[in-house]
Amino acid sequence: MMRTHYCGSLTESQIDQTVTLCGWVHRRRDHGGVIFLDMRDRDGLVQVVIDPDTPEAFALADKSRSEFVLKITGRVRRRYAGTENANMVSGQIEVLGKEIEILATSETPPFPLNDEFVNVGEEIRLKYRFLDMRRPEMLQRMRFRSQVTSKIRTYLDKHGFLDVETPVLTRATPEGARDYLVPSRTQPGSFFALPQSPQLFKQLLMVSGFDRYYQIAKCFRDEDLRADRQPEFTQIDIETSFMSDEDIMNVTEGMAVELFDELMGIKFGPFPRMTYAEAMRRYASDKPDLRIPLELVDVADLLKDVDFKVFAGPANDPKGRVAALRVPKGNELSRGKIDEYTKFVGIYGARGLAYIKVNDTSKINNGVDGKESGLQSPIIKNISDAALQEIITRTGAQNGDLIFFGADKAKVVNDALGALRVRLGHDLNLLTCEWAPLWVVDFPMFEETDDGKWTSVHHPFTMPHGSVEDLKANPGSATSVAYDMVLNGTEIGGGSLRIYNLDMQKAVFEALGIGEEEAQEKFSFLLDALKYGAPPHGGLAFGLDRLVMLMTGATSIRDVIAFPKTKSAECLMTQAPAPVEQKQLRELGIRLREKAAEQPQQS
Repeated sequence: MMRTHYCGSLTESQIDQTVTLCGWVHRRRDHGGVIFLDMRDRDGLVQVVIDPDTPEAFALADKSRSEFVLKITGRVRRRYAGTENANMVSGQIEVLGKEIEILATSETPPFPLNDEFVNVGEEIRLKYRFLDMRRPEMLQRMRFRSQVTSKIRTYLDKHGFLDVETPVLTRATPEGARDYLVPSRTQPGSFFALPQSPQLFKQLLMVSGFDRYYQIAKCFRDEDLRADRQPEFTQIDIETSFMSDEDIMNVTEGMAVELFDELMGIKFGPFPRMTYAEAMRRYASDKPDLRIPLELVDVADLLKDVDFKVFAGPANDPKGRVAALRVPKGNELSRGKIDEYTKFVGIYGARGLAYIKVNDTSKINNGVDGKESGLQSPIIKNISDAALQEIITRTGAQNGDLIFFGADKAKVVNDALGALRVRLGHDLNLLTCEWAPLWVVDFPMFEETDDGKWTSVHHPFTMPHGSVEDLKANPGSATSVAYDMVLNGTEIGGGSLRIYNLDMQKAVFEALGIGEEEAQEKFSFLLDALKYGAPPHGGLAFGLDRLVMLMTGATSIRDVIAFPKTKSAECLMTQAPAPVEQKQLRELGIRLREKAAEQPQQS
């Protein structure tokens, strides 16, 4: 062994011991002829002092610069009074260096890796990711991620789950996003797909009798990216047999509770349950952030007959929604801020943002008859006094509050007001607690596409509530035995009971417009398995990257993944994806088509 201890592990218990350290020079300081080196490794930092009375070591320390790799042997001693550093594990001690060996030199890094690291663009960080991950912040995040996966494995092993690997080369399946395709050299013209999830394989493991399975699995989706999305991501995949949805939620909730308790000292009580319908009605989101107390109130029934088409149209449209959002003390918002929020909801398709300022609830009238109104807004003249009074009553508005309105197709209103609710919660410091977990249950089985067809909300193997006949009679109102774990407005895990009855699976395929021939072509192996004694089963998958992002307080999952891709699915460090040689393409029977040059626009 080249070293006896890690830098960050040294404490007062090693005082007077001779130790050998290996690591990087984090910072070098020359004070009055004495050289101080802050040495860094994956465990943290320790201060090393080199005196001139060890001339050979002193000369090497004098040559050393930031990011040089050194091997140092010395004696641990207590720091002088007043020089301790309470922010470091090793802050009470230092190492008096006696022998130094320079293992590797370093050029000046493209950005500082110590406390001077500020405002370094993500692009440069990703290009030099091997340097970026030397920073203590990144080292700590990756270390924490390892602790999370270790705790998860221990918990699931303890509860009788078996770790089983499933294939990475499989076939394309309709799971909502585009597949990454891999051409087959031995089967020209055919392609493998990288898995969006191990869904079908884990169901087949249940049919095989494995009973309880888990896997920390790499998954792939070729989709547009955001801060919480990557083309390749890691999933904590779980499947069980002979357990109800309540059983599965209890086991996985227990895992989350234990994880936060042991790694962060945060103790959760039982997670509240909320139906999808209630979440959308109250919070306009299927992953509501319950730290924010703001809630939506439906007011369409009060506005069906108003002489104001912006409200009356959606109020009379079965697919429309008119909702109100009360903002406590919102009268303090400036006109400029309201305009800013109006622009913000426009991102989500809203054509405007109507509002009412509540000045005096004892004067609820529209001011049309000449009376002074306690409400201030261009829209109140279009609304009856009775409707205004009921809006105030339903929202619970008080003097000094402001009420925002959304009126449009239900999806537009939900997207716009749901996002506005979260924005207001953070802008106005309305969060009532640090952590707010919950389960959202009973999702719709299907949602309607623009061309009037049905598509699965989760995936086509999700068990619906009710019978086959119920599903066939009214697929639009069918709900699924599905459940999502939500934390602070982020979905960190989702799952469902699976279909294990062949007739029900065929009925779901039929509702989705998947004919018998197509079903056999794509899912024959699953349909065959359902003929041979498939047990009742279900499961859940956690997004490991999102979970660690939340637990570490990172703002992007790219900050908790060792080598992530950019928003355009590129690896700046390795320059992937990249062209390949024509010889490789010929072996695969692939010919690239040249992209047509863009035609100049006619003036």
